[in-house]
Amino acid sequence: MAFKGHKNMSTTSPPHNRSRSEDEDDPIDLMISRTGCGELHYAVQECMAEHQDWRKCQSQVQTFKDCMTSFQNSRKELLNKQQHDSAKSEHN
Repeated sequence: MAFKGHKNMSTTSPPHNRSRSEDEDDPIDLMISRTGCGELHYAVQECMAEHQDWRKCQSQVQTFKDCMTSFQNSRKELLNKQQHDSAKSEHN
């Protein structure tokens, strides 16, 4: 997992965000916040900023990973259900 700077922790823009002003929303932050895992993502970033060693942040990384996996599985189930319902209605 790559470390991405957080607006509140740094005065410089993260590498993927160099052309944005500081008050513009980061699309990565927006995507993660939609998953419901945003606070866990920030916990990973804060740990990395504090310790500068990803090995000391494994519990935060694992918690964030578990949250994202749960979100992805729920989304996959929803999409499968929608496809199944759509195919079912086409046959009727």
